[in-house]
Amino acid sequence: MQKKLHIKKGDTVIVISGNYKNTKGRVLEVNRDSNRAIVEGVNMIKKHTKPNAESPQGGIIEKEAPIQISNLMLVDPKTGERTRIGRKLGAKGKLIRYSKKSGEEIK
Repeated sequence: MQKKLHIKKGDTVIVISGNYKNTKGRVLEVNRDSNRAIVEGVNMIKKHTKPNAESPQGGIIEKEAPIQISNLMLVDPKTGERTRIGRKLGAKGKLIRYSKKSGEEIK
C-alpha cells in the first residue's frame, strides 16, 4: 500500500532547502516509490543527446531533475506563502486537503 503524500501533480510548491531555496514552481510529476517530484524550473540539469527524430541536431538540452519531496512545501492559494496542509472529511466522506495557515481548501 502506498502512503499519502502532501503534494500532488499540478500543485504550486516552494523549495525550502538546497540550491533552489525559495523558488516557486508547479509540480509536473510525482514518483511515490522514490518520494521525489519534478518541479517546473527547479533542479535543472544539462543532458547530452544524440540526434534522433525529436531533435535531428542532437546537442545539450536542459531539463528538470527530480527533487526530494521533503524539500518542498505547498503554497497557500489565498496568501501565496508556504503552508502545511491538513486533511479533513468533506462531503460524501471524501478526504479534502486544506491549508493550515488560512483554512482554504486546496483543489
